[in-house]
Amino acid sequence: MGKGDKKTRRGKIHRGTFGVRRPKIRKRKTTEEKISVDKKAKAK
Repeated sequence: MGKGDKKTRRGKIHRGTFGVRRPKIRKRKTTEEKISVDKKAKAK
């Protein structure tokens, strides 16, 4: 159980992959961005 193990966090870091043990951090849209996007869509 270490760098070579696909199922551990250390193994995911070593391989450079993501999964259940090491999920990707994604940017979430703020409410301000959602409101401005809706207004732009209606203006067209």
